[in-house]
Amino acid sequence: MDKKLKILVVEDEEILLTALSEELKQEGFEVVGAKDGVEGLEKAAAEQPNLMLLDLVMPRLDGISTLKQMKAQENTKDIPIVILTNLSDYDKISDALSMGAMDYLVKANYRLEELVTKIKTVLERKDKGEGPMMINMNKQ
Repeated sequence: MDKKLKILVVEDEEILLTALSEELKQEGFEVVGAKDGVEGLEKAAAEQPNLMLLDLVMPRLDGISTLKQMKAQENTKDIPIVILTNLSDYDKISDALSMGAMDYLVKANYRLEELVTKIKTVLERKDKGEGPMMINMNKQ
C-alpha cells in the first residue's frame, strides 16, 4: 500500500487553512497545518512533508523569509514549495521562484481541484529532478 503523501500547509488565515486541509485530506493526502512561518519551519523539519504550500503574507515570519530559511537548512532544502499568495505581486512571486519555490497560486484565482492538480504536477517534476516553474512576466 502506498504511503500517503504529506502536505504541510502554512497559512495564517484559519478559514483557508481549514478549507485547504479538508480538500487535501479528501484527495488522500496527509495534511499538517501551521499558522505562520516560524511554526512552518518547525513543522517542516519535524514532519518532513513531501510538499509545502506556503503563504507569503503572514505574522512573525513571512513566506519569503520562511522560504529562505527552508532552503538554507540541510534537512528542509529539498522539500518542494508552492507559494500561496493573495498578491498580484509579481516581484515577490519571482523572488520566491528565484529562491527555489517550485510554483505559485494566486488564492483568488484557483479552484481547489486545480490546487490538487498543481501539487501532483510539482511532485512529478521533483521526482524528475526538474526545478522551479518559469513564469512569463511580460504582461500583454
